[in-house]
Amino acid sequence: MDQSYISRTSGIGTKDKIGYMMGDLGSLLVFGLVQSVLQKYYTDVLGITPWAIMIMFVVARVWDAINDPIWGRIVDGMPAKADGRYRHWLKVLAIPTAVCAILMFVKIPGLSSGGYLVYAYVTYILFGMLYTGINIPYGSLAQVITSDERERSSLSVFRSVGSVIGALPAMVLISMCYVKLADGTRVMSYNKIITGVIVIAVLCVLAFLLAYKWTTERVKTKPAPKQKGQTWKVFKVLVKSRPFVAVCIVGMLYLAAQMFSQSYYNYLFHYYFNAPGLSLLPQVCIYLPVAVVMFFAGKLGAKVGRRELCAYGVLFSAVCNFALYFLGTKSVWIFLGALFLSGIGGAFIFLLLWAIATDAIDYNAVKFGLHDEATSYAIFTFMRKLGQTVAAILTNAALIRIGYDGATVAAENLTDSVLKSMYNDSVLIPAVLYLLMFIVLLFVYPLGKQKIAELQAQKEKVLGQLHQG
Repeated sequence: MDQSYISRTSGIGTKDKIGYMMGDLGSLLVFGLVQSVLQKYYTDVLGITPWAIMIMFVVARVWDAINDPIWGRIVDGMPAKADGRYRHWLKVLAIPTAVCAILMFVKIPGLSSGGYLVYAYVTYILFGMLYTGINIPYGSLAQVITSDERERSSLSVFRSVGSVIGALPAMVLISMCYVKLADGTRVMSYNKIITGVIVIAVLCVLAFLLAYKWTTERVKTKPAPKQKGQTWKVFKVLVKSRPFVAVCIVGMLYLAAQMFSQSYYNYLFHYYFNAPGLSLLPQVCIYLPVAVVMFFAGKLGAKVGRRELCAYGVLFSAVCNFALYFLGTKSVWIFLGALFLSGIGGAFIFLLLWAIATDAIDYNAVKFGLHDEATSYAIFTFMRKLGQTVAAILTNAALIRIGYDGATVAAENLTDSVLKSMYNDSVLIPAVLYLLMFIVLLFVYPLGKQKIAELQAQKEKVLGQLHQG
């Protein structure tokens, strides 16, 4: 009875951490297909033009602006089930999400180019709806597994490790899905792609079910009040919350940098380096440092501040990419070495972004009395999806510049100047995005080390009453 609120609602073990990790592993198994495979599948297998893909991503985000907040309000308004407030969604939506991931890569014989485009619209948007539906409650789980900010930092690290592991199968698939034709041309094999996608989807379901089984909801929360104008009230609070707005911008920029690199490097290695079989290596170099940094990122973040650590990390990544621009290297190994160094800086924001987002949501609860966690995650998720759209626009705009249309590039367009333009885009765009992240983290996001310590003390006073029952 004398225990503090935070001590009563904390004390996670290895099982919780691994269970929470499995949730993002499941998410990235299927989302990794969107990051690494879908763009090139659309152009090279379905023959959809970069212009059409770019427009499709914009239309999907317009729909997400409606869909994502609706999901958030549904999750916030639902009372807790016998198996938890958020966990049960993992069990309910695991199979539908995996099935939709497969449908995105089903090629129906005999469809016209317009038919394939319509099919792509329907399946991609449907996948996005279900992916949001399972990710909003999954993201909200961090708020109820523990109330301790150090333990949440640990959950963020494990979540990020799960995303690295989950993204690997799609990276392997994109590097191994090529076949060589009689004339020596290497093209994507539909049979290899669909087989790999089905295997990945099955693993996704297993991962989500393990996340459901191995996590525990310690913080008991009430459904959001069903009052007239409550949704508008929540949005007004989120918009005026400086930490939340800043972390949403950072999340958008970071996913834009991630997805642009993962999509565009497939083309860069195919044409500039003439090594499509090595297209897995850039992502390995970028994420390999995570395997080392994960062991001390949480402790180092607590010591020097999560905001500060992430800000200077992305600044270092920006410097590495600017260095590649000035080097203008033709050596694939120098390029990969610089990406590895960039990955060291980026590992901190990769591992701690979710902890920073949780800090911002805690700030809203303490300062504004807002306990609509799922709606907050819905808006954060939507902003990350905007990053996906930014990446799609940048990727396809860069392809349009070099005359890439469908599955072929005219040989006469592959001049040295065009290839150089491709190389410059591949390093300058991530460099600028990382630099913008540094500016927002250090000069806009206010929750530095000292502010986090103060927030933790305020949580003890405020959230004990806010989450009773």
